[in-house]
Amino acid sequence: MDSQKGENLLNLALDATEGERERSPALRVGYDKSDRHWELIVKYSGDLGQIREAFPDASFDTLAGGYAIVRIPESQIEPLAGFSQIEYMEKPKRLYFSVNKGKEDACIARVQGGEAGLSGRGVLVAVLDSGIDYWLDDFRDADGRTRILELWDQDRDTVYPEEEINAALAAGSREAAQERVPFQDASGHGTAVAAIAAGSGAPGDPRYRGVAWESRLLVVRLGSRESDFAPRTTQLMRAADYAIRRAQELKMPVAVNISLGHTYGSHDGTSLLETYLDTAAAAGRSSIVVGAGNEGDSPGHASGTLASGGEAVVELSLDEYEAGIGVQLWKSYADEIQVELVSPGGYPSEIIRPLPGTRRLYFPGTTVLLYYGMPSPYSRAQEIYFDFLPREGYVESGIWRFRLLAGRIADGRYDLWLPPEAARNRFTRFLAADPDTTLTIPSTASRVISAGAYDDASQTYASFSGRGYTRFLHAVKPDLAAPGVGIVTARAGGGYGPVTGTSFAAPFVTGSAALLMEWGITRGNDPYLYGEKLKAYLMRGAARLPGEADYPNPRLGYGTLCLSAAFPENRAFSQNR
Repeated sequence: MDSQKGENLLNLALDATEGERERSPALRVGYDKSDRHWELIVKYSGDLGQIREAFPDASFDTLAGGYAIVRIPESQIEPLAGFSQIEYMEKPKRLYFSVNKGKEDACIARVQGGEAGLSGRGVLVAVLDSGIDYWLDDFRDADGRTRILELWDQDRDTVYPEEEINAALAAGSREAAQERVPFQDASGHGTAVAAIAAGSGAPGDPRYRGVAWESRLLVVRLGSRESDFAPRTTQLMRAADYAIRRAQELKMPVAVNISLGHTYGSHDGTSLLETYLDTAAAAGRSSIVVGAGNEGDSPGHASGTLASGGEAVVELSLDEYEAGIGVQLWKSYADEIQVELVSPGGYPSEIIRPLPGTRRLYFPGTTVLLYYGMPSPYSRAQEIYFDFLPREGYVESGIWRFRLLAGRIADGRYDLWLPPEAARNRFTRFLAADPDTTLTIPSTASRVISAGAYDDASQTYASFSGRGYTRFLHAVKPDLAAPGVGIVTARAGGGYGPVTGTSFAAPFVTGSAALLMEWGITRGNDPYLYGEKLKAYLMRGAARLPGEADYPNPRLGYGTLCLSAAFPENRAFSQNR
């Protein structure tokens, strides 16, 4: 395939054998071996009519801004890339929930109180996650009717409107309701997130009330056909497109919550998922909030700087029973860097020169697929990708060494990333890890509001929270942090319990965005209070933790969420704490 039309991981996946794909956790994502079809993200221009006619065996789901999700036979990918309308293609990646193994502190309660209090009326909160327990009182109004406007189950490809959900609630029991609307939140993750952003709490007990507690809800259960129930980036893009389009049809502002991410990419905001979310966030009367991920204290990132003619060694410890793992090395395309890989047994590879195409490095018990990538139309970065595959059983455990040999250097920065901590064994890690630039993707997208986490009880940064800045441009990310440790929220099935992670910091910000949009758009104080303007208000109102002297910083961005201080001066809620 033309390497200028497709990302490096896609090219490697197409070059790999069927057996190699099957053994690789990264390469097989998006591939259906039953009919040899691929699901791909496509950036295109113009009209797709001619392409649809040329590929009758493919399906095209068009999204806003010139993006599409394509399902196409493998044999037709290269011909598809040859059409001038196709600008670039990427394969999907797996997404992982940002779960780590008080409203008062975020200045929210004072905004909700009093006669002028805000509650989210007239605003949509969209939760793109594992679903919701629609039976709970937390998602009903005072009359017992649902506050869920629509619920889209991607696995069933079924949208349940509020009328059907209300009919299910009127059935009288959970069991009877399930017969009408057969939908459950198996993991409970989405239920917890939705309750923080927009739960109404138990009847007569506001203690566990969420932020925008009278908003209407759009809920998407992201598809999870993989055996480990990890959704794909393509499913998230479909969900975001649905939420933005539906809000525009209803003529309502929308705050979108995304509490999941992945680590594959250059972390500079240039993947098609990130650029698509930037496009969606600019659609008007919308704000998208993304959790920064929980890789801050996970030793899954290493970095350094090379000088011309210099050398560096990066050591990777692979745990026992690792069935396969991918390692990314990102650098400037202008830098000349060659790599030598040394196995735990001391077997060195050849010195790997930057030649196009896939190469295979053979070690005792392990094959490493290696791909030297090219920059994309959206990024100057170059990737060198290593896919460790076992010959049988597991990859050779122990210390693997990446020896980096510099030629002519213009920039010198290099970064290596592993898959998220949830996707690898406990002791698989870089021995000299770098906690910075550990934000998960898509929280690195420019126009989203990226939310890190802090511990409001101890008034300290939560060490697990993904850190900035972004690679290359060093853009400030996260934008701010919210409470994310020991947050008490609704449980699927009933009751309340504590949760920890940036998954649960993000909905504090999402709910706050909904209240700002209620005040500005719904109440007529500022019809343009959304997107970057809303983000700027949150940044300006952010509070500061003791012991953190410099702001913005890679841990907390511009500070911690303080909603009441985010309102313009001389307004009802503008007093700081």
